[in-house]
Amino acid sequence: MRTIDPKGFDLMFEGKQVKLFTLKNANGMMAQVTNFGGRIVTLNVPNKDGEYVDVVLGFGSLKDYIDYDGGTYYGAAIGRYGNRIKEGKFSLDGVEYTLPINNGPNSLHGGLQGFDSKVWDAEQVDDTTVIFKLTAADGEEGYPGELAVTMVYTLTDDNEFAITYEATTDKKTICNLTNHSYFNLKGCGNGTMTDAVITMTADKYIPVDENAIPLGEIADVEGTPFDFREAHTIAERVDQKNVQFSNCRGYDHTFFFTQADGETTFLMAECYEPSNGIVMEVFSDQPGVQMYNANWTKSEHGKDGTSWVERDAICFETQCPPDSPNQEGFPSVELNPGDTYKHNCIYKFSVK
Repeated sequence: MRTIDPKGFDLMFEGKQVKLFTLKNANGMMAQVTNFGGRIVTLNVPNKDGEYVDVVLGFGSLKDYIDYDGGTYYGAAIGRYGNRIKEGKFSLDGVEYTLPINNGPNSLHGGLQGFDSKVWDAEQVDDTTVIFKLTAADGEEGYPGELAVTMVYTLTDDNEFAITYEATTDKKTICNLTNHSYFNLKGCGNGTMTDAVITMTADKYIPVDENAIPLGEIADVEGTPFDFREAHTIAERVDQKNVQFSNCRGYDHTFFFTQADGETTFLMAECYEPSNGIVMEVFSDQPGVQMYNANWTKSEHGKDGTSWVERDAICFETQCPPDSPNQEGFPSVELNPGDTYKHNCIYKFSVK
């Protein structure tokens, strides 16, 4: 069981108090989360022998997160737009908006100062639940509208780490929130995740260009290395000659679910680690999940002396597809005054 000392987070940042919160369920699972970026710092789940394994990458203090400049988003809440927007431009009702460029020619994960770098207001309501709130100003990072976000993290007695998002705006805007936890079911710092066994219910995926921007097609997975309807490991196919793997250095793609209706939570993916029996199931009500095998991760040193390199983790980011505002036929990410953005995401753990 990994426990981080809260003193390393009990600091002021940009005039706001940062804290580390501990969540526990009735089964002995434990998670630690911080209001700096709404980050999941530790997530301890039982393996088949009843031993607890911390399955998320991260750092042991606020200073370590602030000083880190590797361009990744360990455990963070992502907004106001998760994923990429081509050339940092989109239009609403004939008005073009320009966003900061921070990923090649594109805007990624909300820009230079996205929700991952903000100190959220936080309230721990009981042993299992923390409520985070954040208001992004009209024009912040180039986005229109004042966006008020509420995000709830709950560690349930069904061994689920559940995230619910709600957001409202005072002006028409776009909104696409997600979580960017880097999972290693062997344990943080315990090696590659390319040999984990993955099953995905998606029958579609979104091909991208050399800048990871969608080509405009929602393609069939049939006959491609993106077909996980039967179980495969990442290692089985990721080094094949394939233009999609060349564009992204591996898997960094949105898998698309035609059954999504924006309201019903369904099983998207299962990730199984044979060495210790841990199973993680991913549920959401969103039309897509970005599966990213940490292809761009640098060699890093994290909490308790752990370290990791490229492909030592996997992310399942539930969301609408990238560049949706500019892609005809993609799900809408527009949010109007009077409406509420809603999004449910569950990471459920068990053993087999």
